[in-house]
Formats: sequence, structure tokens, C-alpha cells
Amino acid sequence: MTLLGRLLANRRAGESHTAWNLPNLRGPEQLTLTSEDFGDGDAIPLKHCAKSVGGADLSPHLAWSQLPSGTAQLLLVVEDIDVPIAKPAVHCLALIDPTAGHLEPGALSARQPAPGVRVLRSTIGRGYHGPAPIKGHGPHHYVFQLFALPAAVDNTPGPTPIDRARPRALLPTITAPVLDRARLTGVYER
Repeated sequence: MTLLGRLLANRRAGESHTAWNLPNLRGPEQLTLTSEDFGDGDAIPLKHCAKSVGGADLSPHLAWSQLPSGTAQLLLVVEDIDVPIAKPAVHCLALIDPTAGHLEPGALSARQPAPGVRVLRSTIGRGYHGPAPIKGHGPHHYVFQLFALPAAVDNTPGPTPIDRARPRALLPTITAPVLDRARLTGVYER
């Protein structure tokens, strides 16, 4: 796998196709997103990485500063901007009740999400999927993006079309203007 990583070393998705850069998800950047597990630009601890690399696939602790008035729902998108494909891989997509205040480790589990968390389909599956980059490909940046929305994307109980939608199809359809947004980047390399 190290050879494959070296062969693909210069091939990376980049930031241009992240949720952050979608026209419908642009907005003020007054929020702050933090984690007790890593700082912005720091290494993501192994326990938050995929099981295939020795981790536990445990989503990290996440906390945010005070939300703007009128926030009805939060949208969380976690993307690997260094995958050697055309667009970043979505490692997690979730809708969060703004009264949650923060997310404890494991809150983004597909099997048992925390109260107020609705995990949606990602590029890889449902729920949080930790880093597992190609060995020898170099550092991968995982961008945790949080968007405060004035209207719920969907509050319908039970499975709905958004639960089956692919992230790249769903994200451009969010029409509520973004009240505020924040991002936090973690790094992992094999």
C-alpha cells in the first residue's frame, strides 16, 4: 500500500468541492468549533480513526460557541479533502438539535446516535467513519464543518428521502440561509 500512496501522492480532492464552499452553505463565520480531543490543525488521536487502522471509529468530542438567535438545526459535515479522487470524501453527515450544546465522544454512532442527533448517509455509510487514508499518501486533513440553519432540513420522524440521499446530492438542496458557521481541521497520516 505504501507504493500506491506514493503513486497517488500528488492527487488530492482539495477544498474547492467541500460543503464549506457550496454557494448555498456560505455565511458568517462567527461560530467557534472545538474538540477536547484535538486542536485545529493537530493530529486526530488513533481512537477516533477507523478500525481498519487500529482505531475505534469513535467520533470525537465537539463543542461550539453560542449559536445565533433563530437557529433551528445544525448541520455537521466531516470531509477528507486529501482523498485521491475528484471530490472530498464525506466521513460524516448529521443533523443536530441546537439544544444539544455539544457532542460527547461516540455521539455520531450510526447504531446509537446521541439524543438530538440524526446521522445521515455519508460517502462511506451511515454515521461517523474515522480516518483511514492510504498508507504512504501523506497527511490527510479532515474538516469538521458546522452550519447553523434557521429552518430544519427535515424533522420528519422515521426514514425519509434525506436518509437515503447521497451527500453530494443532498448538500446542494439545503436552501435555508446559513446563520453562522465554523470549522475545525484534524490531521491523520499513515
